[in-house]
Amino acid sequence: MLRVVVEAARGLHKKTIGTPDPIATVIFKGEKKKTKSIDSELNPVWNEVLEFDLKGTGLDSSSYIDVIVKDYETIGKNKFIGSSKISLRDLASGQVTSLPSKNVDLVTESGQKTGATIDLMIGYDPPANAAPNPQAGDATDAGGGGDETLPDGGQRGSAGVSSSSGQKLSRAQSRRRLVNKPQDFQIRVRVIEARQLSGNNIKPVVKVNVCEETHRTRIKRGNNPFFDEIFFYNVHMLPSDLFDKHFSFRVYNSYSLRADSLMGEFKLDVSYVYDEPAHCVMRKWLLLNDPHDSSSGAKGYLKVSLFVVGAGDEPPVEKSDSCDDQDDIESNLLLPAGLTLRWATLSLKVFRAEDVPQMDDAFIQTMKEIFGGGENKKNLVDPFLEARFAGKKLCTRVIEHSANPEWNQVLHLQVKFPSMCERVKMTVFDWDRLTGNDAIGTTYLNLSKIASSGGEIEEEHPGNGEMPSYEVNTGQSEVGFLPVFGPCYVNLYGSPREFSGLPDPYQDLNYGKGEGVAYRGRVLVELSTKLEGKADKTVDGINSDDILVVQKYQRRRKYSLCAVFHSASMLQEPGEPIQFEVSIGNYGNTLDTTCKPLASTTQYSYAVFDGNHYYYLPWVNTKPVVVVLSCWEDIAHRLDSVNIILYISHRLQSNLELFKLSILAKVSDNELVDVWLKLLTQLVEDIESFPTPELEGRSNLTSLDIQIKKMRDSALTNIKDGARCMREEATEIRDTLPDLESWAAKLKLLAEEPQNSMPDVIIWMLRGEKRVAYSRIPAHQVLHSAYSEQACGQDCGKIRTVFLQYPMDKNEGLKVPVQIRVNMWLGLSAHQKKFNSYSEGTFSVFAELYENQAQVFGNWGTTGLVGRHNFSDVTGKLKLKQQYFMPPRGWEWEAEWFVDPERAHSTEADAGHSEFMDEVYQNETRFPGGEWKGASEPFTDVNGEKSHNPGEFECPPGWMWEDEWTVDDNRAVDDEGWEYGVTIPPQDMPQSWVPAEKVYHVHRRRRLYRPRKRAALPEGAAVEREDQGDPEGWEFASLIGWKFHRKERLSDTFRRRRYRRKMAPEERLGASAIFQLEGALGIDTDEKEKGSKADATKLFGANTPTVSCSFDKSHMYHLRVYVYQAQNLASMDKDSFSDPYAHVSFLHVSKTTEKLRATLNPTWDQTLIFSDVEIFGDPKTVAQRPPDVVLEFYDNDQVGKDEMLGRSVCAPLVKLNPGMDQTPKLLWYPIIQKGQKAGEALLAAELILKDESGELDLPLFPPKKSENLYMVPHGIRPMVQLTAVEILAWGLRNMKPYQLASVSSPSLVVECGGQRVESAVIKNMKKGPNFPSSVLFIKVLLPKEEMYIPPIVLKVIDHRPFGRKPVVGQCTITTLEQFKCDPYIITAEGAMSSKMAMMASPSKHLSINMEETRPLLETQEKETVDWWSKFYASTGDHQKCGPYLKKGYDTLKVYECELEDVPEFEGLTDFCTTFKLQRGKNESGDEDPTVVGEFKGSFKVYPLPDDPGVAPPPRQFRELPESGPQECLVRIYVVRAIDLQPKDNNGRCDPYVKMSLGKNTIDDQDNYLPNTTGPVFGRMFEMTCFLPQDKDLKISVYDYDFLTRDDKVGETVIDLENRFLSRYNSYCGLPQTYCISGINKWRDQQKPSQILESLARLKGLSKPKTEDNGTSLSFNGKEYTLAEFENREIHEHLGPARERLCLYVLRKQGLVPEHVETRTLYSSFQPNISQGQLQMWVDVFPKSIGVPGPPFDIAPRKAKNYFLRAVIWNTTDVTLDETSITGEEMSDVYVKGWMPGMEENKQKTDVHYRSLDGDGNFNWRFVFDFEYLPAEQLCLVSKKEQFWSLDKTEFRIPPKFIVQIWDNDKFSLDDYLGTLELDLRNLVPPAKTPEKCSLEMMDDVEIGTPDKPVQAKSLFAQQSVRGWWPCSIEQDGMKVLGGKVEMTLEIVGEADSDERPAGKGRDDPNMNPKLDPPNRPETSFFWFTNPCKTMKFIVWRRFRWLFIGLVFLTIVGLFFAIMLYSLPNYISMKIVKPFQ
Repeated sequence: MLRVVVEAARGLHKKTIGTPDPIATVIFKGEKKKTKSIDSELNPVWNEVLEFDLKGTGLDSSSYIDVIVKDYETIGKNKFIGSSKISLRDLASGQVTSLPSKNVDLVTESGQKTGATIDLMIGYDPPANAAPNPQAGDATDAGGGGDETLPDGGQRGSAGVSSSSGQKLSRAQSRRRLVNKPQDFQIRVRVIEARQLSGNNIKPVVKVNVCEETHRTRIKRGNNPFFDEIFFYNVHMLPSDLFDKHFSFRVYNSYSLRADSLMGEFKLDVSYVYDEPAHCVMRKWLLLNDPHDSSSGAKGYLKVSLFVVGAGDEPPVEKSDSCDDQDDIESNLLLPAGLTLRWATLSLKVFRAEDVPQMDDAFIQTMKEIFGGGENKKNLVDPFLEARFAGKKLCTRVIEHSANPEWNQVLHLQVKFPSMCERVKMTVFDWDRLTGNDAIGTTYLNLSKIASSGGEIEEEHPGNGEMPSYEVNTGQSEVGFLPVFGPCYVNLYGSPREFSGLPDPYQDLNYGKGEGVAYRGRVLVELSTKLEGKADKTVDGINSDDILVVQKYQRRRKYSLCAVFHSASMLQEPGEPIQFEVSIGNYGNTLDTTCKPLASTTQYSYAVFDGNHYYYLPWVNTKPVVVVLSCWEDIAHRLDSVNIILYISHRLQSNLELFKLSILAKVSDNELVDVWLKLLTQLVEDIESFPTPELEGRSNLTSLDIQIKKMRDSALTNIKDGARCMREEATEIRDTLPDLESWAAKLKLLAEEPQNSMPDVIIWMLRGEKRVAYSRIPAHQVLHSAYSEQACGQDCGKIRTVFLQYPMDKNEGLKVPVQIRVNMWLGLSAHQKKFNSYSEGTFSVFAELYENQAQVFGNWGTTGLVGRHNFSDVTGKLKLKQQYFMPPRGWEWEAEWFVDPERAHSTEADAGHSEFMDEVYQNETRFPGGEWKGASEPFTDVNGEKSHNPGEFECPPGWMWEDEWTVDDNRAVDDEGWEYGVTIPPQDMPQSWVPAEKVYHVHRRRRLYRPRKRAALPEGAAVEREDQGDPEGWEFASLIGWKFHRKERLSDTFRRRRYRRKMAPEERLGASAIFQLEGALGIDTDEKEKGSKADATKLFGANTPTVSCSFDKSHMYHLRVYVYQAQNLASMDKDSFSDPYAHVSFLHVSKTTEKLRATLNPTWDQTLIFSDVEIFGDPKTVAQRPPDVVLEFYDNDQVGKDEMLGRSVCAPLVKLNPGMDQTPKLLWYPIIQKGQKAGEALLAAELILKDESGELDLPLFPPKKSENLYMVPHGIRPMVQLTAVEILAWGLRNMKPYQLASVSSPSLVVECGGQRVESAVIKNMKKGPNFPSSVLFIKVLLPKEEMYIPPIVLKVIDHRPFGRKPVVGQCTITTLEQFKCDPYIITAEGAMSSKMAMMASPSKHLSINMEETRPLLETQEKETVDWWSKFYASTGDHQKCGPYLKKGYDTLKVYECELEDVPEFEGLTDFCTTFKLQRGKNESGDEDPTVVGEFKGSFKVYPLPDDPGVAPPPRQFRELPESGPQECLVRIYVVRAIDLQPKDNNGRCDPYVKMSLGKNTIDDQDNYLPNTTGPVFGRMFEMTCFLPQDKDLKISVYDYDFLTRDDKVGETVIDLENRFLSRYNSYCGLPQTYCISGINKWRDQQKPSQILESLARLKGLSKPKTEDNGTSLSFNGKEYTLAEFENREIHEHLGPARERLCLYVLRKQGLVPEHVETRTLYSSFQPNISQGQLQMWVDVFPKSIGVPGPPFDIAPRKAKNYFLRAVIWNTTDVTLDETSITGEEMSDVYVKGWMPGMEENKQKTDVHYRSLDGDGNFNWRFVFDFEYLPAEQLCLVSKKEQFWSLDKTEFRIPPKFIVQIWDNDKFSLDDYLGTLELDLRNLVPPAKTPEKCSLEMMDDVEIGTPDKPVQAKSLFAQQSVRGWWPCSIEQDGMKVLGGKVEMTLEIVGEADSDERPAGKGRDDPNMNPKLDPPNRPETSFFWFTNPCKTMKFIVWRRFRWLFIGLVFLTIVGLFFAIMLYSLPNYISMKIVKPFQ
């Protein structure tokens, strides 16, 4: 059981009106429990217990609860106040059973703090069977190891790709609002610190690469470096491109120059960060890996914050936690919980490709053919495939000259899994020997669609962290699986297939940018994922078994596609004849020669004018049909599921639209409940009755099919159960909307089918031979299914409207090439009989040929046919004969050949026009200087072709002449209409004409014209069929290849006629017989015999049969289109407006609305009536899918072409019998321009079937506005009511010049609902920009329904000399809802502002006498508290604020946003709102309107009584303040800046502040702060100004540059007038207490009592009364006493009691408190993207009231000077590194020490030579002086970064001390023996004796687990400490002991150091403590300098026996030598004198 006690919340924000009624909701695993609501309370106390039954499963480490606080509304949706997510990890671990959660911050949907908090108590009784889970805190699953294998073979722990599809949903939503056009983004990367990097004595540096740009940090030392650097990357690109980029973090060791200097790296997608809440990742640890060694573990951790900021996003403020230093790395790693990163291998098997188009030029091929090498043209392509994923790419081999290559290779992509990258990109290239490879086509495998983490079905998390309340957790086994795909074909799309040697304009499409316009082949691939294990080769062959297995996936079945074209309309210009081609894959592509020719194109037809604006193809009752047969794999089991889910989704979507519309239209609750119940019931029924097909026994199943089926079934069941649940339990219907929308989105996601191998159907429009426009239709939408009706595609066998589009359209659909209505059916040929039930009309098939003749000498015959055949196809190029035609199999001739003239080709020029102008040119010639005579061709057309004499022109039947023949003199001609020219042979006409006659002119002509118009038919007369032209069926042309016409003219030399022969199917197959047509009908065999090798393919298929569908019966309809109004149109003219009108098109008819002048919110109020519209086909099918009414809105321009404003589509309501009582309802339809919404139109349309007799009780004709202009009839037009609109027109500000002249005397025009009113003129904008009389009033009829209310339009008109009155700016206010009011509620506040009220009061002597201050006390206090103490106390930095809070002093409010954005202050626009004035298209033609000024004012809208006798309600805007100028003193306090955009190359900037107010500027350049992005300014500036002229205070931050111009970082603008006028007293914030001395001394001009009095006067209340010496007070009917406010200690600075009480009462009135606001800086270089933030506030004091109090001193704190004295006493157990000559182990030990950041002050001891046992004696003192900020616990280091730097850079570095032990070598580099790093704020307690000193001491702190008792203490608190610490060194990746050091560490302040001096080393003054020379053993000396000691200790000690032996031997040797020397003498003596 889980118990949540919801205790209380504090600090909820007020609403705009009233206080909220808070209600708390707790959600756990989808179960929702609510508390009661508490009325009108900002600090509610609930104390309710909510219990959740755990159903026997225990909590796990990822469990959490969501707490949401909403404002309870009786009617309507509860409003969100804040939410919080609380992890239950501690409860899950079993260590505690209750979890008190106090002061939990409530955050907004975007993750920003609201300032409110909530208190909860959570208790947990684990279920009996659930063991406690002590590992819950670890990263593995509780089950012991995260890799249990599920029964389906997927792996659980590591399966996730993205942690939930809910995340995917919310991702999609967060990205949806980004427009897909290049835009500005700012990426910020903050590298904070690294921990546990591997290596010895390293110097790490971090390189960050984003979007091909690299930044690096400064180089630091040590294994735990602290960087704290922020990098900005500014990019301008498409969002889709940006989300494909990634962050790459690499940590290098800068010491090492070798290739292995990379220590570790981490990669992450940009999209991952953008999809996180608030688009950021805050202070997370990244696990660094070795990219080359997949098996190695972590190489260290890097802590970063990442932000991706788009235009308009606010980057959240980073908060560093106080416990940050020892934060738990494990719990804060940037990885999905419970998942470890593991290496995985994605194996992509690439089997083969087919249908690859030709890519190489045929030039070489032709050469080969000349020399006899006949190869197939088809294979001019050398394909290979490249796969890319997460920055890695692999390629298959190249197969030359193959359009159907078989690669049979497998590509192994090694990736970290779960990956932060989502798509595998596969591109097929054509290899070129010489030039670059060309892309053939690109496709993507989206891992998120072919893998699942399993979490997505059980629980969804929509974007705002709130879970859908009605999800049911079924607790089934998870359905996660690793990425798997296929074997399945993937299709490639790109540019059109036709090869040309010219550069391809659509090349980009082949790289996957934009929608491909043609099929370019397909590739058979399979993807599988293997965890762990590494593939031996990255590219390998596939073994033959797998190739055999994949054969079964390639089984093909035949499909039949039939498309009947019902209409083609909205063509923009006539011209060459048009045909349509339908293809699926390669089949049906007329220009591809690999497939059998098919009837895949319609006949050519010429467009006909529709009489108004567009052209259409006149197919009348014979609709062209195309038939395409193709072979594909049967994937019905996939597409059936897709179609069924789409069917459910469409029905839910349409019900949801209705539900939303009902909410919008505010229907009654009962109706709403009906709509809602119908929606839920239908959803449940649909899911139950239409299950997705079973997969058993399907031949080509893949494992992904099974997984997706499981996932879909599970999700559908969830939705169904959720809907049931909702139907029974929901109380507030409107609240269910987000859940319903999330279900609809989920269904859309489920309907995506990754393995869709059937190519899309592509329809092309060809104009002549050229491909003009296309449309791609996914095959499943038109696919017929035998499974069930719902499994058929939504458009299968139904008529659908398709707008074709231009390939790679730069204008994004601005112009529609053509709108077609087409009925398509695609099905297996086995099912083609089913087609009969879908088809309408009768299908007929004809063979056709043309007989051609030419006229020679007046006789028609075959003689003059140059290069043409007597009988040919339509082009005339291919010779045919009747006898060669053979009917295809299954067909037989039904009749003989007959002449059948082509109607569509020969439309005359006047077809479709109601008025027409016949014209003819009269020509005369002469010899130079002779008389003018008639020319040889006296009458010609404009091109000089022969024409009739005007007398011979006849008026065609059905037309009548309007006038006689007239000479056209309205051109560049002389009086008689002649123009003159000179003929230059061989031409017989001049090339240029002039209007004046010269002697040398030899030719002249003039134009005669005669208008005619269609005659109105007499009533009841049938329409005459047009004259059929030539009785024999000939059509004539002047020359071969010219356009044909029906009637013979004198100039014709060529004629032809068409023969057709009808075929019928043999067995009576019905309509489906058309699928039997395959192949051509006949080839002229004579050609072959001539031996010329004609291109067989040209002949083959050039004459496919033509299929058409004829309707014997048409129905007449009556259409009415009601165009009421439009709003928010784009302004297209320079004068800020447009002159809009609309072309309304329906099938082949169109009409145009009236053109309105100068408006963006036109109200046409017009009914367009189309009386006879002929539609073929069954009325029932028309009723199901009526043709759309399309409105194209244009801006009418006097000069130049009308510009398009957008397009809107509306479906008419169809009435099959006029008696239906349904009336169409006006609805808003979006107007789309270039894919963006560009306004809305209020429209409706109805289509009424006329009955056979022609008698028709049509609805009455609506009333007429004027001739031919009908209004929208009653019953359809909105209901109106007489309404008053009051306008407070306060003034104009910042008006920009118009046409180079400044706006000097403007007035305001307000238009609303057809009424207008103009204000008085401002005489002089410079002196007083406010209007002289401020209130305007209009009575206007406005619709009652909110949906229909027209906008208010403001126009500013400047009165210029000579009566010119241009519109210099305009503004449209779309919604009047916010200005509605009840006129009878007297708001005494009126619009009067507080400050003005004070000035209106009689000015008493307002001197504020401050009592005598106590100077002595203040100076003492300055030491300990300052303004910064107050600031830090208010931000919650209690370490930095000293004893401030204990003294009970005030705090202030720190707003995380601009004061204007704080909700309770209504943007400070309570007096009047600022409206931006705009002007239309600017000079550069930019579409975005420019802001040209501001209008200050407000509106009140209220209904007036209909009865004129009733008195009107009182006016709303009454007593108004003075509007004259005011002189004010402004104080600007700039506290600090946060995260400024760097402007210098070193990634920093040198910021200073610059202010401008009116004409005054302050430039604080001298006080710039060098090299920082987070400067603490602490500056106060004073300025004076006149309001309202100088209302805009502009504060800019600049970057100081020594040589170049200073760069602007960003600026923010404050509207001081709003602050001044607002009734929230925003001119000077109210402090918490009234102090008359101290640092919080009162700074306003008036005392609290005076402010309270003016407030009372303003609100129309009686004056406040005080009693009991000012300790009690009554105000506004309430009693207040001082005791209720002052319950804390009273300090000596407080003022008198009465003032204090008045202040407390004032603070209750919702006025602006004393505050610091955070303003975002913007720059024009990246508009709408934050360039940093500025914390500051502004005080505004009007000088007329008096002198304000003294300003605050906010100068920044100074760092204090400290000394660290470290005495190195001894070392022991030092590694002995050397071996002496005599073979002893020894080291020459010395110790080196420094403080990080001050490496240049490194100090060394002397050397203890020849330490034989690792002991060293030093008695040596290090002294380091450093600047320290006690409040922030950081050292302040100022030093020049490079010797050439101008300024010292300030660094803030944690105070650490590093000690290293070294071995001294004289002749080589010293050896490093070990290091020790101590944090002085958090010191490891030393060991008392060396024996107790070990490396374990240090580990406790390194891990830094917060729950350990903190043994560590700050040295600053302890002052001095002595003992032993261990030094470590890394060997083979392990840390080992390198020695132990005995030290005394002491921190001494500056004053103490003077009293107790101490020198470095053992220098003077050697005291405190005195250091004696070390008592080193005699053996410690340096051999070189001490030869005697060397003798004594080295030589004697070691070799003394040798010496003694040597001496002894020497003596003995001497003895013997002397003996030998003297013996002969003796002997001889003895011999000579033996006895002497």
